[in-house]
Amino acid sequence: MRRGQANFEEDSQKQPAIGHWKPLMPSKGSKEEPETVVQDAGGVDETQSTEQLNVSRLRSSSVEIREKGSEFLKEELHKAQKELKLKDKECERLSKVREQLEQELEELTASLFEEAHKMVREANTKQAASEKQLREARGKIDMLQAEVTALKTLVITSTPSSPNRELHPQLQSPSKTGFRKGHGRNKSTSSAVVSAASQNVTPEPVSRECKELDSILFAEFQAWKESPTLDKSCSFLDRIYREDVGPCLDFTKQELSELVRVAVEQNTLTIEPVASQTLPMVKVSAEECGGPNGFRSQIVTKCALSGLPRTCKHRIMLGDSGNYYYISPSCRARITAVCNFFTYIRYIQQGLVRQDVELMYWEVMRLRREMSLAKLGFYPSEM
Repeated sequence: MRRGQANFEEDSQKQPAIGHWKPLMPSKGSKEEPETVVQDAGGVDETQSTEQLNVSRLRSSSVEIREKGSEFLKEELHKAQKELKLKDKECERLSKVREQLEQELEELTASLFEEAHKMVREANTKQAASEKQLREARGKIDMLQAEVTALKTLVITSTPSSPNRELHPQLQSPSKTGFRKGHGRNKSTSSAVVSAASQNVTPEPVSRECKELDSILFAEFQAWKESPTLDKSCSFLDRIYREDVGPCLDFTKQELSELVRVAVEQNTLTIEPVASQTLPMVKVSAEECGGPNGFRSQIVTKCALSGLPRTCKHRIMLGDSGNYYYISPSCRARITAVCNFFTYIRYIQQGLVRQDVELMYWEVMRLRREMSLAKLGFYPSEM
């Protein structure tokens, strides 16, 4: 701006003033010269004043522009400084947050590792304890199975075709009975009569039982053994339900028979002996509704399943109902035979029986034979 003003002033100074030149030849009318000079001088003054006014205006406008520009720049600088301060504060806050998060992450990682190590130690301890308990349980199972096998050999009820000489010493030869240790007890009321009778009894030859494996039944048992289940839909259990379980639990009282069958399947049936005194033969209902302590309020001798008057030495309870039903020895033998069968197949399902498949099969067939004999009315005398 200053350079422009200087050039403008120099140009205006270099221009010749209007009305200051002198004519070469004097004009004829010499009287008019003074007026022309006066007029020229007035025009020059007006032009100079106009130029000065324009210059002053330009100077004032340039000053205003410069002041406004400086104020705008100052405002922008102030705003930028404020924004920088805010950004600095935000950076400090974010750095603190980052440090806090890093510290929390380190603490969390350390706690997680500690918890993981603790869980691994506890798992190892539990695994060692479980393995120890498993070994002990397997040892107990093997011992119990050996005991059960020995007890079955000794306690199986004798039959006329296959008597048990351990339970009936009178069938042994006199040479063996003479060297028998201990004292043999006889259940008869007169030991003298029994001893005399035993001398007169001639031991019958023991016939050895023969067995032949049925291929169809054995194939069904093998198929069931691959995936043991208590579902009736499989061919193995379907056949046993139709041929043995159903007929064995088919009593005169159909409604109670169905409840007994369900209780046997669910393993919730209880059989317990009643008082040993002689029971009167009274033809009344066999149901007894006892209190929570099982106290008997009434003694009956009519079988709840057959509906016939019998000497009922046992009673059954279905689940936790608290209702007792007196049953005859024949009905008890039928229920017990079915319960023995279900107990054995449950042991197989749970993996508690460790025998050859063929031995398991013959044990199942023996239990089926017991059910068949029971449903035909045969039962041991101690029932």
